[in-house]
Amino acid sequence: MVKEVFESVEDYQKSLEERVQSGSMGYRKMFDLTGKVAVVTGATGGLGGPIALGLADFGCDVVVVGRRVEVLEKLKTSIEKLGRKALAIKCDITKEEDVVNLVNKTVEEFGRIDILVNCAGINIPKPAEEYPLEDWNKVMDANVTGVFLVCREVGKVMIKQNGGKIINVSSVRSEYGLPRNYIAYCASKAAVNLITKQLACEWAKYNILVNAIAPTVIATPLTAHIMKDPELSRTMKSRILLGRWGYPDDLIGAVIFFASDASNFVTGQILFIDGGVTSWA
Repeated sequence: MVKEVFESVEDYQKSLEERVQSGSMGYRKMFDLTGKVAVVTGATGGLGGPIALGLADFGCDVVVVGRRVEVLEKLKTSIEKLGRKALAIKCDITKEEDVVNLVNKTVEEFGRIDILVNCAGINIPKPAEEYPLEDWNKVMDANVTGVFLVCREVGKVMIKQNGGKIINVSSVRSEYGLPRNYIAYCASKAAVNLITKQLACEWAKYNILVNAIAPTVIATPLTAHIMKDPELSRTMKSRILLGRWGYPDDLIGAVIFFASDASNFVTGQILFIDGGVTSWA
């Protein structure tokens, strides 16, 4: 995915001068995703849908993945209105056969996968001392096993084509706890961070770059319980230096950066998109 490799500082300086003389540095093209194929899991959720639309807006053809067919079809239509191709695939990412089918259908339709964004995830907030094993397993299956399975199967395609970008959606809760009810969610997102770093280590030799974004509270249906709880809402919002909740659009720039040529020397990183929460936590 690196467009040019320079043998020396002098070669780079020469290239710089030639671009100046041509009247264009070419930097704007770094963020152009025209012709790329992106897969977005959890596309029926509050983050996945806007991220899929953002990728389409920058030129991607997008495969939207989730379990609610009617929502996927509506999103597919929206992407097509933006002038891009789209494919909607029903998939439970915790089921290996569903994930294999997802990848096979994508390759059959588009021939390749350039970008993967793992947005699928759940939270079941309950006190740690009362947390049922059944609910623990549900969170781990969706947030950890599902991410692993999709990365593994998409990774096989990216290895064959010698390149790709993977962006996992983590959370500030991957590193910072809360006073109550987040034992499974925090543990699962910490696992996502280490999956991200380990895959970055193993797949760098294949030119597959793996990074994660880690938001604070983003206003979506998944976080509605926080905003409806006066005490929890006050506690969490007080930690955000910018004084407001995040919105899905606050994530788009980071996703485009990690998906594009602008991040071709960046891998294994967790980018906190948190309004300043982690700067003083």
